[in-house]
Amino acid sequence: MTTPRTLPDLKTLDRDSLRALVVKQHAELESRDGEIENLKLLVVKLKRMTFGPSSEKLDSTIAQLELQLEDLEAAQAARRLSAPQSLPSTAVAAKPARGPLPAELPREIETHMPKLEACPDCGGTLHRLGEDVSETLEYVPARFKVIRIVRPKLSCSECDRIVQEPAPHRPIDRGLAGPGLLAHVLVAKYSDHLPLYRQSEIYQREGIELERSTLADWVGGSSRVLEPLVGAIQRYVLRAKKLHGDDVPVPVLAPGNGKTKTARLWTYVRDDRPSGSDEAPAVWFAYSPDRKGEHPANHLTSFRGTLQADGFAGFNRLYETGNIHEAACWAHVRRKFHDLAEAHQSPIAREALQRIAQLYGIEKEIRGRPPEERRQIRKARARPLLDSLSAWFKESLGKLSRKSDVSAAIHYAIGRWSVLMRYCDDGTLEIDNNAAERALRAVALGRKNYLFAGSNAGGERAAAMYSLIGSAKLNGLDPEAYLSTVLTRIADHPINRIDQLLPWNIGLPKIHTTESS
Repeated sequence: MTTPRTLPDLKTLDRDSLRALVVKQHAELESRDGEIENLKLLVVKLKRMTFGPSSEKLDSTIAQLELQLEDLEAAQAARRLSAPQSLPSTAVAAKPARGPLPAELPREIETHMPKLEACPDCGGTLHRLGEDVSETLEYVPARFKVIRIVRPKLSCSECDRIVQEPAPHRPIDRGLAGPGLLAHVLVAKYSDHLPLYRQSEIYQREGIELERSTLADWVGGSSRVLEPLVGAIQRYVLRAKKLHGDDVPVPVLAPGNGKTKTARLWTYVRDDRPSGSDEAPAVWFAYSPDRKGEHPANHLTSFRGTLQADGFAGFNRLYETGNIHEAACWAHVRRKFHDLAEAHQSPIAREALQRIAQLYGIEKEIRGRPPEERRQIRKARARPLLDSLSAWFKESLGKLSRKSDVSAAIHYAIGRWSVLMRYCDDGTLEIDNNAAERALRAVALGRKNYLFAGSNAGGERAAAMYSLIGSAKLNGLDPEAYLSTVLTRIADHPINRIDQLLPWNIGLPKIHTTESS
């Protein structure tokens, strides 16, 4: 951090020197504010890129930029607090207006009455005139508690019959942890990306000795209990007429040699809210030890409809039977031109981005409208733009070297043109596959958790937990509250009514989340 500099004695400066000092301070503040804004923009851009093969390096870069941003903003706050009150307001950067704190948070009222009992000027009686109210946000650390389960025994005075209530079911048979603690461990691992050894250290600070192996037993036991619910999510997702599909590599510890191998997590998202549907969104994850095309074929055996996905060759066998139709992703096309525009300042790439942006502008207008209305608007407004773009692509190829990166990007788009156009003819389809990429964001952030102990079991557990947590988030639920409620009820819940425990059926209050928007 920059060492704070002290101001000169202002009383010794003449008017011109004071004016020059204020101008200099203002320029420095503007420069620092600009640096902060540029860093924020860079972090946002990098976060959109954390899905390719270089994502591990990007994660590290983002973390470093976030730390740099924290230091700059902390230094800015320190300067603001230490700035002389007499300096002009322009010397201190204005902060954005802060909204009120959520009304649903519990509130404690502290009333600070004047210590004086009479008027300090005349000694008269003081009467209440009004009050000023301000609020501060406080944090109460999470705490452990022990629930003692007492089951009194009653005996009959006539026949010595003993009566006692049966022991209540626990989420994990003979387990020490209650449903709230189990939910907290699961969400901390799979949503907050805290490995179990780090959780163990955190709990130790609270005076609770929970070994990593104990936490691992709880994760495994919870996964086993929640399997029927994951199966219900899978069945619901595969009943859709349109799915978003994608996959991401995850490193897995190979048995025997201590090295890592590359496995895959596949995601399938059902979300028709952009086309005006009121059916609940959901996401189902599946794990496989490699990326062979047989895995998505097995996952989607019962699916009938359209799959929105990238151009991965392993998906091709899905389309051979005619039961599944392919719809391509314009975001993949756009990304190729965006990278070229950034790296080479290519005018053709920049124009391609502008043309594709017009297509996205139409999509923004029709988001949430009924499918037929979307189809008609796309036919009238998007199709002419697409026909013009196709002709321009072919014309531009004549001006480019066949080996250029821009030519490769254009050939990619032209080679997939028929499936890129498919969204224009079906109002239920989306222009891109961003729904699946958003679902994989949690995996990209938590990849360091994916070093499994010599087997693929950890990957399968992760897929199950991501299915439950991701579906809860899509439906606007706090995943920890959701899992806690499920683990409280599931032991006594009839298996043939497991659908009642799905996120959209369980009846919990919604919270605002990016995923649910």
